[in-house]
Amino acid sequence: MSETPRSVVVECPAKTNLTLEVGESRSEWGGRHELDTIYCAVSLTDTVTVTEKAADAGFSLELDGTHLGDLASSQADMRRNHAVLALFAMAEAAGREPNVGISITKRIPVGGGLAGGSVDAAATILGLNELWDLHWPVEKLQQVASTLGADMPFCVAGGYAHGTGYGERISIYSPDSDEAEDLCNRGFAGPLLVGAYQSQLSTPEVYAAFDQIGAKPGDANHLQNAAISLHPRSGKAIDDALAAGASHAFVSGSGPSVIAFTPTPAIRQAVIETWKRNASVDRIIAANAPAVPSVSVTVTRYSETAFRSEGTTQ
Repeated sequence: MSETPRSVVVECPAKTNLTLEVGESRSEWGGRHELDTIYCAVSLTDTVTVTEKAADAGFSLELDGTHLGDLASSQADMRRNHAVLALFAMAEAAGREPNVGISITKRIPVGGGLAGGSVDAAATILGLNELWDLHWPVEKLQQVASTLGADMPFCVAGGYAHGTGYGERISIYSPDSDEAEDLCNRGFAGPLLVGAYQSQLSTPEVYAAFDQIGAKPGDANHLQNAAISLHPRSGKAIDDALAAGASHAFVSGSGPSVIAFTPTPAIRQAVIETWKRNASVDRIIAANAPAVPSVSVTVTRYSETAFRSEGTTQ
């Protein structure tokens, strides 16, 4: 390895679900529910950097950001971090040793229904594909991602997509497809606001609530009713955004984050002012949709002390 090893920097966008139909749980999927969903990537990103390390050095992980949630806990097992699991999966698939440093700058709210962990895994997969000169097509990268979680295959590609199975079977909508054009015409494109919270929701807890109370008639996201039952402020944020002129407002995935599409600057400002006045959300993040990951290669002076948590492949 050279004194100035290569690094690959990936900006990977969060996901939301424009529709999310929840079916029965399946024992062969470990109790996961059958899903039919339209994914959309939004331009709120985590930055993941993967860097070459010396042979037999093992992996290392650094996390930074002001909203790390449970990830900041001293009890967090970094070997179970989604990005680290993605590193191991890619190393196994490629026949490589996972001698890689991973650095993650978190901006996507943790436990917010925006697939932050899946984003970090997808970014790691994309970064290693470049770092190791694999040149695998996105379909092969998605196969690796599908072994790790439901949202990860979508996060590898971004944009719009149709997801089935438990969310791991992905049909990407190309930008010039009829499906993508229809979503744009229906207002699911362009500027949006993310209403985020300091609190988190556990996805299993939301599904457990869904199993008890079901979906509310008319909700495109079948988990929205359950999420609001556990986090009522999300429902207030939806009502406030729609009253302020948002074209669409809904809980993102399993919540509690709320997505509000704001087709004009005046509507965007009205939603911001309403959310602030009513304390409907804790943070307001401006973004756009759809979005796709970006990958760039740099040469970085490497320091072993730069990483917060280190491990070996044993």
